[in-house]
Amino acid sequence: MKKKLIPILVGGVLLVAARLLAEAMFWPSLALYIIAYLAVGWEVVFKAVRNICHGEVFDENFLMVVATVGAFAVKQFPEAVAVMLFYQVGEMFQDYAVDKSRRSISTLMDIRSDHATLLHDDGTAEEVDPSTVQIGNRILVNAGEKIPLDGVVESGTALLDTAALTGESVPREVSVGSEALSGCIDLNGALTIRVEKTFGASTVSKILDLVENAGARKSRSENFISRFAAVYTPIVVVAAVLLALIPPLLLHQPFGDWIYRACTFLVVSCPCALVISVPLSFFGGIGGASKAGILVKGGNYLEALASAEIAVFDKTGTLTKGTFEVREVQPVGMDADALLALAAAAESRSDHPIAKSLLDACKTPDTATLTDVQEIAGHGVKATIGGKTVLVGNRRLMNEVGITPPEAAAAGTMVYVAVDGAFAGSIRIADTVKEDAADAIKRLKAAHVRRTVMLTGDVRPVGEAVGKELGLDEVYTDLLPAGKVEKLEALLKETSPNGKLLFVGDGINDAPVLARADVGVAMGGLGADAAIEAADVVIMDDKPSRIATAIAIARKTLHIVRQNILFALTVKILVLVLSAVGIANMWAAVFADVGVSVLAILNALRMLQKQKD
Repeated sequence: MKKKLIPILVGGVLLVAARLLAEAMFWPSLALYIIAYLAVGWEVVFKAVRNICHGEVFDENFLMVVATVGAFAVKQFPEAVAVMLFYQVGEMFQDYAVDKSRRSISTLMDIRSDHATLLHDDGTAEEVDPSTVQIGNRILVNAGEKIPLDGVVESGTALLDTAALTGESVPREVSVGSEALSGCIDLNGALTIRVEKTFGASTVSKILDLVENAGARKSRSENFISRFAAVYTPIVVVAAVLLALIPPLLLHQPFGDWIYRACTFLVVSCPCALVISVPLSFFGGIGGASKAGILVKGGNYLEALASAEIAVFDKTGTLTKGTFEVREVQPVGMDADALLALAAAAESRSDHPIAKSLLDACKTPDTATLTDVQEIAGHGVKATIGGKTVLVGNRRLMNEVGITPPEAAAAGTMVYVAVDGAFAGSIRIADTVKEDAADAIKRLKAAHVRRTVMLTGDVRPVGEAVGKELGLDEVYTDLLPAGKVEKLEALLKETSPNGKLLFVGDGINDAPVLARADVGVAMGGLGADAAIEAADVVIMDDKPSRIATAIAIARKTLHIVRQNILFALTVKILVLVLSAVGIANMWAAVFADVGVSVLAILNALRMLQKQKD
């Protein structure tokens, strides 16, 4: 920016000086005009000549050089210099905008640590490059430092700032056994971490690569503008030549006036506002989404998100937490705590998810008298506790001993308990719906997503219960992966010509459906590599409500793009017509080019503001 500012200031001073000398001393003033022109325009002239040598003739540099040299030819010296001066002012604003956008993205780059403190077996510590650290090595992270590599906490407790990865402002507590991800900042305690991924495979590296490469996937709007500029520029050059030659030949008028009009025409026709502001808007949209913990892999996916009309969800791990919890205890002949304690004790040696949920609910099961534990595959557990035979399992286990449990009144997995052949009660276990899942569905409907659908492999009562709780429009249950793809294909046929279907899953398990959808959205969690690779959009904090935020960002981006295109074309067409008939001069042309470009760029910069949830 400073590089451009000095020539602009010099050129501006010389232009004023030349204007003051113009009437009294023609030749000195002409010399000052030429020096001023070269001071501000030498870079544009150089680029135009260089591009012509490389076969790229028709660009904005060529238009500016032809227009200003033409203005010199018809003795419109002040306007020639002024046009180049204000063009460079516009370029300076453009550079500022692009730089600001890149700096916004570069805040992500700051999450990559440039060093790691390696702990040796002899207890010494050494500061090394993170790329040299191997899997299995131990590193030390002190308070205030960024975690350089993914790993597991071996010692220490700390609060981690995960905002750079998730957009979430609330710190996350980690302790021994917790996952510690690169890019997070240790807020208040020293941690010893065992490295589980190399630097190149770490979460922060994958995220940075994703963001850096997002610009390569251009939207239809960006591709259209590129094609439009390639066709548009030669056409306006030919139109300007015809404007300079045909009217004076047919009407027998002086060439000077029509050359001036043609030069004005060329200045107006420069497509800078469109060529710069449209990609900048998408770039800003991707940057704005990243601040909210949403990684969008390209402008094309941002554009598709804006047209979402059907949202399809997986259940487990997407709308629900994917972890079982005890939801209800119904004892018979004993209190609820005693029933839960019996079930937890019997299941204490099992690693089954249901057993874990029972143990989580009963923190201290009494296993002192536990003997003769026997796992019955597909049925449950048989054990002796305090001399009594305890059965814990499903309905089939109860039926085998002649017990017919009552039908469940609510959805979930039922665990039945029998003591010495007598029915002792039941425990209902269910997956837990994510806290913001219902809000996510409400926000999607408020955003005019016309259908919300859930596809799950779970049984119908469970799937329908979740669907009813969240307010989903449709629920399809008992689906294998192939069945999900088949159902998605049917839903794709029901989208409107311009509408898009997005599928939200939890990573590689849903890879076939993620790939088939118009937009695949993965609940990336904190460091789910498979999700980052499989999807078009990754929600880094596992919150379904971020999907509505992503759609809002996408639609705002498209709105700004359309605003810039409409504004630029309207002003340019108007001033083009006025310049052709001799009403608009080069000062109007400067506004139509530079002014419109600056306003369009400033409008595009709105996307860099952090979006509200």
